[in-house]
Amino acid sequence: MTIYAMGTTASAIQMIQQQRLLLQLEYETEKEAYRQQTETIGIGRKVKRGDAWWPLRIGKSYYNSLNQLAVEVFRTTDEDIEHNFEFGRPVVFFTFSEEDAKKAKISYFRFTGIVSYVDGDRMVVTVPDNARLIDLQGGAPVGVQLSFDETSYRLMMEALDRVLRGKGRLGYLRDLFYSKSLKPETFVFQPMHFPYLNATQEQAVNQVLRAKDVAIVHGPPGTGKTTTLVEAIHETLMRESQVLVCAQSNMAVDWISEKLVDRGINVLRIGNPTRVNDKMLSFTYERRFEAHPDYPQLWALRKAIRDLRSHRKRGDEKYHQRLDSLKSRATELEIRINSELFGEARVIASTLVGSANRLLDGQKFGTLFIDEAAQSLEAACWIPMRRVSRVILAGDHCQLPPTVKSIAALKAGLGKTLMERIVETHPEAVTLLKMQYRMSEDIMRFSSNYFYDGQVESAPEVRFRSILDLDTPMEWVDTEQTLPQPLPEGMGVDTLGNDVIDLQANDSPPYREGLGEGLSYINKAEGLLTLHVLQQYFERIGKQRLLDERIDVGIISPYRAQVQYLRRLLMKREYFKPFRRQVSINTVDGFQGQERDIIVISLVRSNDEGQIGFLRDLRRMNVAITRARMKVIILGNRQTLTRHPFYRQLWQYVESLRATPQL
Repeated sequence: MTIYAMGTTASAIQMIQQQRLLLQLEYETEKEAYRQQTETIGIGRKVKRGDAWWPLRIGKSYYNSLNQLAVEVFRTTDEDIEHNFEFGRPVVFFTFSEEDAKKAKISYFRFTGIVSYVDGDRMVVTVPDNARLIDLQGGAPVGVQLSFDETSYRLMMEALDRVLRGKGRLGYLRDLFYSKSLKPETFVFQPMHFPYLNATQEQAVNQVLRAKDVAIVHGPPGTGKTTTLVEAIHETLMRESQVLVCAQSNMAVDWISEKLVDRGINVLRIGNPTRVNDKMLSFTYERRFEAHPDYPQLWALRKAIRDLRSHRKRGDEKYHQRLDSLKSRATELEIRINSELFGEARVIASTLVGSANRLLDGQKFGTLFIDEAAQSLEAACWIPMRRVSRVILAGDHCQLPPTVKSIAALKAGLGKTLMERIVETHPEAVTLLKMQYRMSEDIMRFSSNYFYDGQVESAPEVRFRSILDLDTPMEWVDTEQTLPQPLPEGMGVDTLGNDVIDLQANDSPPYREGLGEGLSYINKAEGLLTLHVLQQYFERIGKQRLLDERIDVGIISPYRAQVQYLRRLLMKREYFKPFRRQVSINTVDGFQGQERDIIVISLVRSNDEGQIGFLRDLRRMNVAITRARMKVIILGNRQTLTRHPFYRQLWQYVESLRATPQL
C-alpha cells in the first residue's frame, strides 16, 4: 500500500513540476511582450486598446481605511473606449516633456501603484508611502498605464511549490486530482429534496453535500449554475460555520456574492467590486471596516503615528517609546475589528489570487467553492486550496478557457484547467446540469449536440420562444454572396493602430490577431453589413415594440478591432440613436455570463486560404451563440469558414432550420 501511494505521489509531483515549468514559460513570454509593448507601442494605441489613460486629471490623495496612501485620478479623453483597469491590477504613471513627445519617449515614475477601484472614468490607485505624489501634480501632463503583473505569477508559483511539498490534506488532494487509481470519498445519506430546483440541479446539490474531497457542477449555458451553486453553499452553511468562495475574475466574485447576499447570507468580500454601487460596496471588507464603531479611534491612532513620524525632532529620546505605544494600541484595535468582521461573516469571497491576502493569514475553512473554474489556470486554483479540506468546482470547460499567451506553453498543456483534469480522472464527481432556461430549442440544439452529447434540453417555457411569428431562430448571412464585388473604396481590412491600410476583403499576412498585443483583424465591409442586417431586422420588429418591450441586442465579434469599429459605426448611425442603450457591442470574452434577446455575430475572417486563426477555438463560438434567447444572426464568409468541420456543421444546421417550416 505504501509503494502504491508513493508511486501515485511521484506521478502527481512530476505533473505539477511540468505545470510550474510551463507557468514559468508563460511568465517570461508575457513579461517580454510587455517590455516590447512598452518600448514600441505609442500612447495613442495603448489608450485605444484600453490599457492607458492619458492625459489624467489628478484628484485628492488620502490614506484609506486600510492605511494605504491612495490617489484619485480621472480620465479626460476617449471616455467611450472600454478600458482594462480593474481592482488589484498594477499600474505605472508616466509623463512627457516637450522634447520627449517629439521623440515619442515616455518617462515613467519610479513607483508602482495598485488599482483600488474604478468607477467609470474615475479610478483610485494605492501607492507606496514614499511615492512623490507632488510630481504627479506638476505642470506636465500625466498618464497611467497597466503594468506587468508580477504578483499574480509569484503567488501562483508559490502555490505550486507548496503543492509539491504538500503533506497531509493538501498532499492528498494533489495525489487524488492526478490519479485515476485514487477515488474521491463520499458520505452516504438519503438525497435531500429541493422543490425549487430541477432534477439535475437537485442531484448536483446532493453530490456537493456528499463529497468529502471534491465535486464538480458542470453548468452549460442557461442551466442555472449560479442558482445551483448558491443553494449548495446555503446547504453547506447548515453544516459548517464558514466557507471560502473564489473565482478567477472580480466580476465573477461580484456576481456570486450578490446572489448570496440576496439569499440573506452574510458575505465578506475581500477586495473591491468591479461594479461600484452601494449594494456591492456594503459587503466589502473595506466598507465594513470603516463602518465598525472602533474605526474612528483606530483612524486617530494612525494619524497620530503619521504626525509623530513627520514631526520627529532630533534628540527626542521618547520618540521610539511613544511610537511603539501608538503602534501597539493600533495593532490591538485592528486585530479586534478584524476578528469581529470575520467572526460574523458566513462566506469569505475573493478572487483566487486575492485569497492570498494577508487578512486571511491563519484562516482555515472546511469547503472552498471555485466558480468559473474552467476559466482559471490550475496554478491559481491551488492558491486558496491550502486553507481548505475539500473543494467544489463549478463552471463549463466547453466555454471560455483561461488566457494563455505563450503558444508553446498552451500546446504543452498549460491551458488545461484543474476542472478539466478532474472531469477526466474522476467523472463520478461530476454532475451535468441538463435543463436550460435561456434559449429557444432551435438555438440550443446545435450547442447541445456538438458540445454536450445532446444531453442539454430546453425548459418547456422557453422551448418555442421567438420575437417574430414564423421566424427562423438562427440565420447565417454569407458575406461573400452579400458584399458587393469589388468592394467600395474604404472597405477592407486595417490595423488596430493609427495607420490604416485598406485592402480587399482578405486578411492575409502581415496581419495577425491578438487581444492585447500586435494587430487585430477588422473587416470594414462586414461591419457595415452587420448594422445593415440588424437595421432590417429591427424594421421587421417595429420601433415601438423594440422600445416598449426593451428588446436587447448583443453584437459580438471575436476581434477587438472589429468591436471598436462597430462601436464607432453604431454611434454615427442615426437610425440606431433611439436604441443605443439596448445595443451592446463586445468581444466574446466581454459577453461571458450575459444574455440578450438577439445576438449578432461578426466573424470577420475572409480569405482564399481558409485561414481562420483563433476562430478555431470552438469554445468561443459556443459562448457567442448561446448568449441569445430568441435570435442569432451570424455574418461570415461561408467559403472561408466552412473549410473547418465545425463551421461546416454549423452552416448545415442553420440551413436545415431555414428549410424547416417554423411552427
